Amino acid sequence: MTTLLWVVLALIVLLALAIVLFFGKAIATGAVEGWREANAKAEADADAYELPEECAALGLLPRDQLDRTAPGPEPEVVTAALTAAVAGDWKPAAELMRETAEAKDWERRSGFAYTLGDKAAEDDAWLLAWETARPEDPDAAVVRARSTVSLAWNIRGAKRAEYTTGEQFQGFHTVLARSREEIARAAALNPADPTPYITEIWTGLGLGYPHAEMDRLWAEITARAPHHYEAHFSALQYWCQKWRGSEELAHAFAAEAASNAPLGSLLKVFPLIAHFEHDDTSDGGFTKTPEVLARVDAALVDAAAADPDHPRLAEVRHVLAYFLSFQDRDEAAVEQFKLVDGYVGSLPWSYRGDPAASYCHLRDLSVKAAARAS
Repeated sequence: MTTLLWVVLALIVLLALAIVLFFGKAIATGAVEGWREANAKAEADADAYELPEECAALGLLPRDQLDRTAPGPEPEVVTAALTAAVAGDWKPAAELMRETAEAKDWERRSGFAYTLGDKAAEDDAWLLAWETARPEDPDAAVVRARSTVSLAWNIRGAKRAEYTTGEQFQGFHTVLARSREEIARAAALNPADPTPYITEIWTGLGLGYPHAEMDRLWAEITARAPHHYEAHFSALQYWCQKWRGSEELAHAFAAEAASNAPLGSLLKVFPLIAHFEHDDTSDGGFTKTPEVLARVDAALVDAAAADPDHPRLAEVRHVLAYFLSFQDRDEAAVEQFKLVDGYVGSLPWSYRGDPAASYCHLRDLSVKAAARAS
């Protein structure tokens, strides 16, 4: 073969290679652009939510009108106390806390202390005024303890550890360490109150209390309020795998809580919460097992027997709506959705990037399925 022929063949090969590379790049670019367009369309569709007719007929709210901060409406007395506190008047908050102590209503007391403490973590001028006027007031002391713990968790932020800065962790641990003194002071000022010890669960969770220390703390709580919902919820977080326990320990804790609880205490829901906390599936398939079906039934009976004014009832209804929807028990799910509609600041929705979107997705599916079945 002549040299000239070799040169011609080489040029042809180079030209073919150039054509392949050119069109390959064009195809790849087109594919990427097509993927981007499809993804943009999906995001646009997600933003263009429309309330289904079936939901509107039941008086359910569209996604943009859902409150993302709470599981249900705050009692008017709490709203009034918060409004007064922002204006600098601490006396309504003090009266609210005094009444819970006198009634030994520990469930509401811990909830009110949490809400007031969160507000003081943003601006504590009103709490400082309260403490100045009544330096030995156990009610002010427990709100201060809750406020300090809330402040610590605000400093840390809600992101995973790998996305939290060293400065955030340092501030977090410093403030949590300070909270231990304030918790001890609140406990000493009102020895009957479990609220300081419930508060300390979140201190221990952040500081990494060993299991023996958590057991000591739990003994203090249950000696004062053995079936306290918030205490059990907080302790379950400690025993979860993501914090200081394991899946097995969390399930064992939840099962014991449910088995020992009187009807109407709402503690029957904790095995479901333990399941949810450790669910790594994407389709909720685990919810249809006989074991989980039975636990949903038990929690439904428990919720039906509870005081309609129980401060944690809305949280339980959110969990029930979630499980019932995944179990295709749509009529029962819709009943729960109707009772909590308007609010999505609760488990399980609060674990999602867009709580309102997650809530509406399941709610709307159940409402449509129930309408078709009727």
